[in-house]
Amino acid sequence: MGDVAPAAPPMTVAQALREAAERLSATSDTARLDAELLMAHALGATRSDLLLRHQRDASPPAFAALVERRLAHEPVAYITGQQEFFGLPFHVTRDVLIPRGDSEVLVEAALAARPDARRVLDCGTGSGALLLAVLAHLPEARGVGIDRSEAARAVAAGNANALGLSPRATLLLADWDQPGWTDALGGPFDLILANPPYVEDAAPLAASVREHEPAGALFAGADGLDAYRVLIPQLAGLLAPGCAALIEIGATQGDAVSALAADSGFSVRRHRDLGNRERALELKIPLGFCGTGD
Repeated sequence: MGDVAPAAPPMTVAQALREAAERLSATSDTARLDAELLMAHALGATRSDLLLRHQRDASPPAFAALVERRLAHEPVAYITGQQEFFGLPFHVTRDVLIPRGDSEVLVEAALAARPDARRVLDCGTGSGALLLAVLAHLPEARGVGIDRSEAARAVAAGNANALGLSPRATLLLADWDQPGWTDALGGPFDLILANPPYVEDAAPLAASVREHEPAGALFAGADGLDAYRVLIPQLAGLLAPGCAALIEIGATQGDAVSALAADSGFSVRRHRDLGNRERALELKIPLGFCGTGD
């Protein structure tokens, strides 16, 4: 018998990352970052540790399966179960939208509008990202987050607990489309946050969004405005006098949603994200002094 060729050495982390990034480049604009995040998850390490300490280690067997999931357009955040938002770590599942950096402008605007807020409401809380980011920066505030999905409410409650904010965050099952949804909220509120569904039903979306993120948190009718039409007229009754509601919008919806807000008596200030796109509206009813809502 001839000599048996020696087995090839196992692929190193650095080699596996290069190969994965090449493969992922066909389906992702952030192929190298995706590969690094997936590798860090497979190693049980941070991305910094991966880059500094693990490049010459053997690639873990689990990495290949994670890459295959990403090649099928599954978002990295759902694969790893984690997404950072406003400097905080959030657990995410396919029951909630993935918190995005564009939404951080809403948190910044909310904190600037009411740095003294004591009572905060988050409508459509999902993972809890907006509410919990605000509460983390307002140590005297308490908040209520509502969602019509029990699975989403449970994710938000888990994040509140993990971030040590459970004593100040109440997560409730409620649907603003249903009569009496405000009965258990205990308003009025100094600050209201909302990232309602605002995508047009026929809008072209990336496969990673349309095929994986929850449709109920994305789509809002033919023009994407159905949720605003229902929610905005109800906000005035939930706000303490002169206080603010911050609502996320799609990049082309500023005029339409501003008009809906004006019809309900609100003054409107627009806020742009880092891409200079209109991303959040600050709504106020100018009725004088704003109480603490205690």
